[in-house]
Amino acid sequence: MSAAAALPGEPKVDLAAARAHGLTGAEFAAIERILGRVPTFTELGVFSVMWSEHCSYKSSRKHLKTLPREGANVVVGPGENAGAIDVGDGWVAVFKIESHNHPSYVEPYQGAATGVGGILRDIFTMGARPIASMDSLKFGAIDHPRTRYLVNGVVGGIGGYGNCVGVPTVAGEVMFDPGYNGNILVNAFSLGLARREDLQSARARGVGNPVLYVGSATGRDGIHGASLLASAEFDAESEAKRPTVQVGDPFTEKLLIEACLEAIKTGAIAAIQDMGAAGLTSSSSEMAGRGGLGVELDLDRVPLREPNLSPYEILLSESQERMLIVAEHGREAELAAVFEKWDLHAVVIGAITGDGRWRARFRGGVVADIPVAALSDAAPLYDRPAAPPGRAPIETRPAAAVARPEPAAAMRALIASPNVASRRMVFRQYDSLVLSNTVAGPGGDAAVLRIKGSRRGLALKVDSNPRACALDPYLGAIATVCEAARNVACVGARPAAITNCLNYGNPERPEIMWQFVRGVAGLGDSARAFNTPVISGNVSFYNETEGRAIPPTPTIAVVGTFADVSLNIKHCFSLPGDLVVLVRTAPPSLAASEYADLFRVAGGALAPIDLVRERRLLDGLVECAQRRLLRSAHDVSEGGMAVALAEACFDSDRGLGAEIEPVATDGDAEAWFGEGASSVIVSAPAENLKAIRDIFAPLEVRPVGRVAAAARLKLGRWFDEDVATLRRLYEEALPGRLGRHD
Repeated sequence: MSAAAALPGEPKVDLAAARAHGLTGAEFAAIERILGRVPTFTELGVFSVMWSEHCSYKSSRKHLKTLPREGANVVVGPGENAGAIDVGDGWVAVFKIESHNHPSYVEPYQGAATGVGGILRDIFTMGARPIASMDSLKFGAIDHPRTRYLVNGVVGGIGGYGNCVGVPTVAGEVMFDPGYNGNILVNAFSLGLARREDLQSARARGVGNPVLYVGSATGRDGIHGASLLASAEFDAESEAKRPTVQVGDPFTEKLLIEACLEAIKTGAIAAIQDMGAAGLTSSSSEMAGRGGLGVELDLDRVPLREPNLSPYEILLSESQERMLIVAEHGREAELAAVFEKWDLHAVVIGAITGDGRWRARFRGGVVADIPVAALSDAAPLYDRPAAPPGRAPIETRPAAAVARPEPAAAMRALIASPNVASRRMVFRQYDSLVLSNTVAGPGGDAAVLRIKGSRRGLALKVDSNPRACALDPYLGAIATVCEAARNVACVGARPAAITNCLNYGNPERPEIMWQFVRGVAGLGDSARAFNTPVISGNVSFYNETEGRAIPPTPTIAVVGTFADVSLNIKHCFSLPGDLVVLVRTAPPSLAASEYADLFRVAGGALAPIDLVRERRLLDGLVECAQRRLLRSAHDVSEGGMAVALAEACFDSDRGLGAEIEPVATDGDAEAWFGEGASSVIVSAPAENLKAIRDIFAPLEVRPVGRVAAAARLKLGRWFDEDVATLRRLYEEALPGRLGRHD
């Protein structure tokens, strides 16, 4: 039996206390068996965060292991702070996406800001300098009374933190849907670059090596953010959870980035990890667990923001801008000097041990003594029941149907609809150019980054498709991966790897677990088909309020590589007289489309997806870019081909239009506004058509019109509109609905 003892005046630990901490009766009994006694109050808090859904992945680990994780270019896969791929010339790209959903709903500015801060720390902890961020945002209906407040807070938090810390936000997505009225999603992505030899690990090594606490001091903010906020559904008392949201300081984060990257160059770091969810508890136990070692902490040495914090509060605090470092023995002073130079705390608070125990001391006594494995590898693992709902999935649209609109009116309505209209009012609040790596920023199919000092580059895109996933979780997940990869290929980059954020409801409900299992299967099958391993990610469960779950929302970020970034392709038309060509793998469909949702019409079921043909489309786009055959390429997504053609005309520098021949019965909704198939619109000189057809064979390659010098968009005989008028509708729609940001 271990020797930890309770402190005078601490709350009594019993089954009721355990349940109040989010633990089940069976889990509390398991803790007593592991310890051979009733845990101390501090130990109860430690188990509650480490065995929470957010930290332990107890409902998802079994299924995540089925995803492809290895590939020729994978340098670091799942299990570290972030994944890494080889991008050539000795460079590695380090990236990951994570959720900060619950904190952002409770306190939108700080929730979103600290989501950005946390994912940045995952990147520079690996030894990489962050060079780009993206975000995927899901809000409730645009006319919901809380939506404007949440949008302003979340967008302000992302911009405020990212702009201050000096990392550009280069791409993202925003969606409005009633399914998120009670639970918004804020998924934050970051990517960094490192030399391969500078990559760091979070695997502790070296018995006797000192453990350093660096960064900001510890306060009471964020306590139980992981266990009682991120690992439970919302209820009528959700507003009372505001104190569990962390508070960020981007200026300190900037200092921490520079200090950590400088410290890494010394070679004195044996292991390093961000103090994220569960703070000092998770960072110390996870590093020790990965290394098969133990750790002992002296909590009296932890820098505090306020006096009289208890061991429970010190260990569970999620105060931001903090890191934990295992130093090479005898070199702790060398590291401390680096952090002191940057005006940051750097204090030895413990040491690595060889006994496999996680031990915390406070005021001369041991307040926690737990086997490390019990907090990491031996955390609960559930194979939860999964069963489809008892009835067919319902489309995420209002129940009452209305007559289909006249096609030209439908086109104008779609251009100005919340999920199609320009996101400029959002991304203009972000600095997308700082660090001068950005070749193409927000507004295109994918962001494009240069790697300075070489010809190489990167493309990145984040996508989700909750409407499709609500209809069919498996096919919807495949469609999401296809779209993200297609966007990357449209700019000419070869899709290389995936990171994912899997957002679902309560996994204790069989129908939700079924959605998750089928979604993971779809992600795995498409990742294997495209040779894009899943190298990092995050699962976010319990996204529901009072039993109403969000639509299943697997968010997929794809990173692609350029051997020569100068070969990147824009999405807008560039030269009058060029052919406009439709390339697609299958006919379009209104299933899960913006048209079906906006006009309340039945879109039908999702069609099967042929991943061999999808791979052919991706490979063809990359080959066309490498052979300089295309002048533009644009993915057909929300709003279908008609909207994609309009967007391809929205280049303020050229002011071009397009004349498109009838592609079906004039004004046919499915042909013009359907989204189901993987389709792209490309423009190219007429003399390149044969080569393009040869490259994409056996896919459909169909000339549908020409780029026009006059800035008008003509679609068959049913639509003829000035491009400037359309663009005005496109640009002014969101500011008009949500309020301008001038």
